Order: sequence, then C-alpha cells, then structure tokens
Amino acid sequence: MAKAEGKEADWFAALDEELEKKMLEINDNVVEQNTQRVLINKNLLEDFFRIWSRFNKINVHLSLAPESATFAAFVVYPEEWGFKQDFDFLGVDNVSLTDRTQGRVGDSIKSWYYSVDSAIHFRMVFEFCEGEHYYKYAGWKRIFSQYVLLDVAVTKFDVKKYHEMLADTVRVWYESHIRRDRDIVLKHLREKHEKGETFTQ
Repeated sequence: MAKAEGKEADWFAALDEELEKKMLEINDNVVEQNTQRVLINKNLLEDFFRIWSRFNKINVHLSLAPESATFAAFVVYPEEWGFKQDFDFLGVDNVSLTDRTQGRVGDSIKSWYYSVDSAIHFRMVFEFCEGEHYYKYAGWKRIFSQYVLLDVAVTKFDVKKYHEMLADTVRVWYESHIRRDRDIVLKHLREKHEKGETFTQ
C-alpha cells in the first residue's frame, strides 16, 4: 500500500497515537480489575470454607459452591488445607453458601460479579425464602428476598470492610441456628441492610 503523505499522514499519526493510548489505558484497567478479582476470590473461597466448617461443627449443613474439592488441596480434611497451585481464581464468577438444614428453605449468602459500563462490580447478598404464594396460572411459587450485604466496584473493594460485614452477618446467622430461631437473622438483615431483589421460583 502506498504511504500517505502530508496532511493525511499527520491525521493518521494522530489517530494511531490516540488508539495506542486507549489500548494501554484499557489494558491497565483490565489488569487492575483482574488482580482485584483474584484477591476477592481468594478471600471468598477461604472465608466461605471456614464458615462452612464452623457451621458443620454444630451439625448445620451448608452447601458451598464451588465445592471445596475444586480449589482446596487437603492435608487433613477439613482442618489442614491450602489452595491448589493450578486453580484458576479469575475463572470464579460466583461463590455461595446455602443452608441445607431440614426445616430451612435455602437461606444463603451469595456473591457474584457484574459489569456497569466497563467497570466490574462485586455484589454479596443474603437470600432467603419468605414463604409461598399461589398464582392462578403458575400454581404455588416460593417468594425469595435478597438483602444487600456489599455492592462495590472491584477496584474499590476493601478487605477490612468486607470482613467486618461478613463477620457481623455470620455471627447473627450462627446464633439464629443455636437458638433455633430463624427470625433473629431475618430481623438483623431487615434492620441493617438495604433490601435488594424479590423474585419467585
């Protein structure tokens, strides 16, 4: 192709410089967000597994997603373990702990990532079933509510604040199990956290 000359060459040189700058800016942003996601996921997986173990000691059975066998290498199950060397932390899009104890209807702490424009955000909610409702054309459906525990851009994620919020929620959830009174955790959520989505299943 013939080389552009004069003003046309100047025009393309300016455009080329602008495109290069934009590419570097986007790449830096992606690297920063990915680094933060890896940090968040390492914390989430370790914390959720430790919570799972603690609840298991009082015979409260939670299911963990992803399962511990996918990311943990055990020396002595479940006390001694470390992360698998080849585990892809960036590939984890959501992590959840769901209560499978008989008499409960899947109370859970769920977390996931979502995008707003080009920024990745992290959201964590406590989700629970509020009861059932009969719909004329769909029959009986369970009504689920979510209370937002944390909702932040990954670049603004603060490990200390996250741990304070998680400890506060888990402490009350644990107490509600020991006292066998689910209203303790539900009252706490309604008083301390913003209501999120409500949906039926």
